[in-house]
Amino acid sequence: LTPPDENIIPPPPRRADDQLITPWVFFRYMVVGLYVGFATVGVFAYYFIGYDWAGDGHPLISYTHLTNWGKCAHFAELYPDIPYEPDFSAWAANGGLDLSHKPCDYMNGVGKRTASTLSLSVLVTIEMFNALNALSEDGSLLQMPPWANPWLLLAMLVSFSLHFVILYVPFLAQVFSITPLSYNDWILVLAFSFPVIIIDEALKAVGRMRQRAALRQRMKTE
Repeated sequence: LTPPDENIIPPPPRRADDQLITPWVFFRYMVVGLYVGFATVGVFAYYFIGYDWAGDGHPLISYTHLTNWGKCAHFAELYPDIPYEPDFSAWAANGGLDLSHKPCDYMNGVGKRTASTLSLSVLVTIEMFNALNALSEDGSLLQMPPWANPWLLLAMLVSFSLHFVILYVPFLAQVFSITPLSYNDWILVLAFSFPVIIIDEALKAVGRMRQRAALRQRMKTE
């Protein structure tokens, strides 16, 4: 359903012994995959250690405490110079949770629900952007715009709609242990998700240069 790439000179057919997954293609997949992992985990960590513009008043904690959450009960002995004393008053006043009596639940219990929802939403959004990246193997989105395949846009709309349903229908949100996201939350999701477009555009540009060089070399030898 996607129109072919607009190449001035179509590349010659592949040889029978050509690799389907070349080292370059594998490298591209690896780079994009690594970013997907980084963004999914990164937004989770950022919620706890740096997301001070959320508007909900949730407390921030140190990276040390977050990465050692399993030892929360022993933080006082393990890290006496880094007290673990999150203040939940502002968060509770804005409709959040008051975990003053169970502060460890902030990282490994109900307190991490928003962070987990952000991770899930980043993963969903990145995969939608990756679908746009896949419109063309090496062509830029400026050459092959998203509306070149309206059926893909429809599929993305359906996918996002289903995601919004489980986010904003209270019963389903409870079933999936997630929570509705605010406007600021979605800005954060896009900030972590959109770079996958930039990364793949850069890789595609390198791929086009490699393709042109390989084509010139092949035409010389044949």
